[in-house]
Amino acid sequence: MKDFLGPMATMVWKDIVLEARSRELVVSVIVFGLLLVVVFNFALRPAPGQAAALAPGLLWVAFAFAATLAMNRAFIREQEAGALEGLLVSPVSRDAIFLAKAAASFIFMLLVEAALLPAYGAMLEFSALSWTLGAAILLATLGFALIGTLFSALAAQTRSREIMLPVLFFPIITPLIIAAVAVSGGATGGGTFTGLGRWLLLMGVFDALFLVICPWVFSFVVED
Repeated sequence: MKDFLGPMATMVWKDIVLEARSRELVVSVIVFGLLLVVVFNFALRPAPGQAAALAPGLLWVAFAFAATLAMNRAFIREQEAGALEGLLVSPVSRDAIFLAKAAASFIFMLLVEAALLPAYGAMLEFSALSWTLGAAILLATLGFALIGTLFSALAAQTRSREIMLPVLFFPIITPLIIAAVAVSGGATGGGTFTGLGRWLLLMGVFDALFLVICPWVFSFVVED
């Protein structure tokens, strides 16, 4: 277990340190997310009664698009530096490499969402302080990180990686977005609390399933 968790923690720390030095990923995604909420707010001009109904959909559209920007760079540094091949031939489990990248993406996305959520709450008139909304964000972000990291590894091997990732990512992630919108609707007042437990259970099962599938598929993706 130590041989698994040790390299994994080192890779996560490496990604965090590199991002803290450059700040290019988190800052660019936060700016993109803030721009989206401003555009949505002025384009739709929701009435006071409509803001709560629109908030869940707008929130998760922004989070999903922000996730594609974040995941697109999961393997870019290693590929540009020629370090990806060295990482793959090192005596480190492929599962540890995948989970380290997914964990780093998960942390970066949570930072972005924590920065964006108050702005969205203020403009769309809902309370960002909700345990239900927090649970939905954690579960959905975990799914984004798992699936996005897998498809980022696949897209990084193609010339059109900026196009390939969204094409692969969004069809698979759609059920998770639907569940997140349903849960967020109840939490923000734009829906009902009926069936929220089932939606949260669906998100948990989705994450658990891909927590098993994605590392296994990753080992075949990097072999090719």
